[in-house]
Amino acid sequence: MQWQTKLPLIAILRGIKPEEARDHVAAILDAGFDAVEIPLNSPQWEISIAAMVREFGDKALIGAGTVLKTEQVDALAAMGSKLVVTPNTNPDVIRRAVSHGMTVCAGCATATEAFAALEAGAQTLKIFPSSAFGPDYIKALKAVLPKDVPVFAVGGVTPENLDVWLNAGCSGAGLGSDLYRAGQSVERTAEQATAFVKAYQEAVK
Repeated sequence: MQWQTKLPLIAILRGIKPEEARDHVAAILDAGFDAVEIPLNSPQWEISIAAMVREFGDKALIGAGTVLKTEQVDALAAMGSKLVVTPNTNPDVIRRAVSHGMTVCAGCATATEAFAALEAGAQTLKIFPSSAFGPDYIKALKAVLPKDVPVFAVGGVTPENLDVWLNAGCSGAGLGSDLYRAGQSVERTAEQATAFVKAYQEAVK
C-alpha cells in the first residue's frame, strides 16, 4: 500500500466555513500540500467539500474527516470526494468508502482496532490522539503491523516535532489546530502550511 499523494501530510480544516474554504485551501496547496480534509462537524460541510472538489479535485486529494456513518460516505461519494478520514474503526463505514473507490484513513489506537480497519479495507491508519500515546507507542505498534501500511500521526503534531513522529515510523501526519484554527487569517494558514512542508522536507532528507 502507498499513500496516494506526493506529500504525506493531511491538512485538517476543522470549523472552516464555505465562504472561507477556497482561500485557505488555495494557500495550503500553494505551500505544497496535496491532501485536504474538512471534518463533518464543520459548518455546512457539504457546501465546502463539494466546492473544493470542483475547484481543486484535479490537483489534490480532497475529502472529509470525522466520518461516522455510511450515509455520509454515500453523500461524499456523490459529490466526488476521494478521501474519508474516520475518528474510529467502523468496518461498515470503511467498507462503504472502499466500495466507492475512496482512500480511507481510519482512526485507531490499538492493534486490535488497526487490524480490524485493515481487514475492512482501510489503506491507511491514523493513530489518534498521537500525543496521548507518544512516539514509542507508535514504534511498538508498527512492529506488529504490515510493513507496507502507511501510519499517520494525528493530534499534537507541530512543525517542531514532526520529525519525531516520522522517526517513530509514521509515513506522515494529519495536521489540525497547529495548521488551522477556525477564524484564523489566510496569511496564518499559509505561514503554518509552509512551516510544515519545510519541516517534512528537512526530516526526510
